[in-house]
Amino acid sequence: QVQLVESGGGSVQTGGSLNLSCTSSGYRGHCMGWFRQAPGKEREGVAAIYIDGQTVYADSVKGRFTISQDNAKRSLSLQMNSLKPEDTAVYYCAADCAVANGRSWWARYLGQGTQVTVSS
Repeated sequence: QVQLVESGGGSVQTGGSLNLSCTSSGYRGHCMGWFRQAPGKEREGVAAIYIDGQTVYADSVKGRFTISQDNAKRSLSLQMNSLKPEDTAVYYCAADCAVANGRSWWARYLGQGTQVTVSS
């Protein structure tokens, strides 16, 4: 059984930073990542990292967010800098994911989510 537990969400002002963490169990696969869902919007992919270290980012977060993985600790992180109000969402850790053509994001497993709120 795959379990994903996120931590590190919170409230910051525009321009601030947050680091999200995810611990995983029951999964050893080729892709992990982060998704988010803002109120009234569909869930969207944010960042993904493949087992070979390749990373993919949504256009909206490129240059501001950094995804990293510690395979030994089975942990996943998302460093978020220069946060904007439009980054406000529930962020989900994802496992067994795929990104096609940089636009189509998919994940088999998602955690419970952690709230990120950015105020102006």
